[in-house]
Amino acid sequence: MKVSLMITCMCDIFASNVGKDTVELLERLGCEVDFPEQQTCCGQPAFNSGYLEDSKEAMKQMMKAFQHSEYVVGPSGSCIGMLREYPKIFEGDPVWEKEAKALASKSYEVTQFIVDVLGIEDVGATFRGRVTYHPSCHMTRILGVKDAPLKLLQNVKGLELVELPVKEDCCGFGGTFAVKNEAISSAMTKEKSRHVSETKAEYLIGSDMACLMNIGGMMEREGKYVKIAHITEVLNHHE
Repeated sequence: MKVSLMITCMCDIFASNVGKDTVELLERLGCEVDFPEQQTCCGQPAFNSGYLEDSKEAMKQMMKAFQHSEYVVGPSGSCIGMLREYPKIFEGDPVWEKEAKALASKSYEVTQFIVDVLGIEDVGATFRGRVTYHPSCHMTRILGVKDAPLKLLQNVKGLELVELPVKEDCCGFGGTFAVKNEAISSAMTKEKSRHVSETKAEYLIGSDMACLMNIGGMMEREGKYVKIAHITEVLNHHE
């Protein structure tokens, strides 16, 4: 099965190891992975800030980059969720609507792809530690992926999974929301930090690096040294 990696801006700039873990994980599960170098931002920051026409230029570049891909897989529910919104954004466009639908129909967040497309719930991973999982807002509410990551984590040998209290609450990042509404965002992040601490977890696991960096940064500033790890790091860990 041929898969094209969508690296996402956050992973490309701040967490390149997530891309490495994603590729190694997919290859171990029998996929052939390529990386279209023409890819860019999915357009979400500009789109969410109200710059529709500017965001469309990035979206068109993404459609060109992945035009010939069989599947597009990314380590972010938020960014893949944005790709799934393209058909609505380009609805009625005589040139781009068809391309938007084509890209949306073959795009998957990595755990969603493993469980729903490959049909695998145990990737043979081993990860020793007490962990809690933060379900990011865009992944659960926009993309609609809730069960896949938990199914995979529950089958990781040596892992103790503790449910995060009030897990459905936003961590306060929300892309440009954290910049435009800093005070509200910080209050939300502090609340999330408190809930993570209540689990006494050694690791905070998530499927979106933006959320993990936001929560992890707040906890570090508060002197709470919980390790953060993208879910692919856990699923690619084996002895």
